[in-house]
Amino acid sequence: MILFALLPRPSAAQQTLTLDQAVSAALANNAMMKAAKAGEREAAAHVQEARAGYLPRVDYVESWQRGNDPVYVFGSLLTQQRFTAANFDLAALNHPDPLTNHQGMFTVQQPIFDSARLAGIKQAGLGSQMAREMTAEARGDLSLGVTRVYGMVLQAIAGRKAADSAVAAAKDDLTRAEQRRDAGFVTEADVLSLKVFLAQMQERQIKASSGESIARAQLNQMLGAPLDSQYTLVEPPPPSAAASTDADDETAALKERAAVHRADTQLALAETARKAARAAFLPQVYAQGMYELNGHTFGDRASAWMVSGQVRLNLFAGGGDAARLKAADAAEARAKAERDNVLSSVRLDVRTARAQYDAAVAREAVGRAAVLQARESQRIIRDRYESGMAGVTDVLRAATALLDAETLRISSIVDVMVGRAALDKAVGRLQ
Repeated sequence: MILFALLPRPSAAQQTLTLDQAVSAALANNAMMKAAKAGEREAAAHVQEARAGYLPRVDYVESWQRGNDPVYVFGSLLTQQRFTAANFDLAALNHPDPLTNHQGMFTVQQPIFDSARLAGIKQAGLGSQMAREMTAEARGDLSLGVTRVYGMVLQAIAGRKAADSAVAAAKDDLTRAEQRRDAGFVTEADVLSLKVFLAQMQERQIKASSGESIARAQLNQMLGAPLDSQYTLVEPPPPSAAASTDADDETAALKERAAVHRADTQLALAETARKAARAAFLPQVYAQGMYELNGHTFGDRASAWMVSGQVRLNLFAGGGDAARLKAADAAEARAKAERDNVLSSVRLDVRTARAQYDAAVAREAVGRAAVLQARESQRIIRDRYESGMAGVTDVLRAATALLDAETLRISSIVDVMVGRAALDKAVGRLQ
């Protein structure tokens, strides 16, 4: 009993994993998805950074100075409010004694109108919006990728099981052939043919097992799970035809697809850059304020204040502003052309995905019927071979046909699953 308890039981330990669960796990744990979300947070922080540039800037500076420069001594005595008539003595003016000044200064600077800062705020907001759209696209790409890899695992499992069944059937057929050879009903050639076929099926079994291991590792990597994790995958139910039409899907895609939104945002960014380039010829207006504390010692200081305004007008900058405006106009034209191309590509994606999905649904029905027919055909051929009414070639052909039919069936199921996901992504439902 102790030994039995210690024996591994992988089938009982494996966790069932549906396609929806796999997609949800990948969206939560995939490293690239985490990177996309981090990029979204980074872009949102840049918006706050840009907005801060149009808020008041307040600084406090504490400084200490000592020297006998005449201008410095004269000005410092005035700011310390310690200037007396004796300081007008020419000798004291030309050759003053060293003076110490402790200065504390509060400064406030407030942009009143700065087109470059305003454009930067808008561009940062559009950049944050684009980051969100790129995250949505990443979710769609990851969902479709997980669906494809999930299908690869299903195909690998089905291929390995079909190979296992083919090996078991080949061994059974070989045993029958050896018995019939010993009884004198067939020749050694039949036995050798079945041995060759058994070796081929065993080779196929080895390849299928290796392929399953690789596909499972790829799925685990996309899920953000340890590469050696084991799951029991669930085969999807039979498909149903899509209820919407091509026109409905195209309308929804142009409204919902993140790629369309991103193209719109890129166009808005280009328009904002052009406006910013034009605004470089507008004046910049600032208001400033200052409050000073000056004294011979740190604890004994006199106060003073000053306010000012500043207007800066760009008269000539070597032609760089004009060149920047030309580049912005060209960038806007490029963004418009790229947006038109995106709209056309989205419509093509929808039509292609719909055609592929409808074809996959039709092939899935054919594949299920083919498996039933191949199994029945193999049963009949094996019975005929047992009674001497069919040759070993017929047995081999029937076994190969069944294996091909099984492969066709699972391939069509996976094609339906991937085709549906591709259609959902093309329409904008996987975001």
